[in-house]
Amino acid sequence: MSHARISPLNPYAAQAQRRPEGYSTHRMRPTGWTGAESRRPLRVWLNHTHGAQLLALARSYELVWATTWKDEANEWIGPHLGLPRLPYIDWPQMHGRAPRGTFWKTQYILEYAGEREFAWIDDDITAMDREYVDQLHPARALLMRIDERIGLVRGDFERLAGWAA
Repeated sequence: MSHARISPLNPYAAQAQRRPEGYSTHRMRPTGWTGAESRRPLRVWLNHTHGAQLLALARSYELVWATTWKDEANEWIGPHLGLPRLPYIDWPQMHGRAPRGTFWKTQYILEYAGEREFAWIDDDITAMDREYVDQLHPARALLMRIDERIGLVRGDFERLAGWAA
């Protein structure tokens, strides 16, 4: 159920009973968690060191939630990571049709970025998204696909810091 993921912070696709090292388990009931599975809260794995690593990047980046959780990420995720309230992309439409075979978020990420440089991390980024951004975005852009079985790792934070420099 894609609207219940908060990746790449939550390695939701890791083996079900094998929480990745450094992560703790949290049970959550965001608004989008509906249907048969709603009887049980959503299991979310978070690595609390990611908060400090994200805040270190905030010297070079404006941190923005680009998740289907929208503002609820500020309620459910941010406090566990020690993050302040962050702006979020308020998707006009979720899971709809996307241009040229891109991920549905891509067009809205570009709208939000405007003409600014940006880095975007997600687990659904493909070569089609990179090509689309390269063709249409007037500034530098870094699109990083994160493995949904692993989540963010030290090298990802290093790459983001290096790109900003």
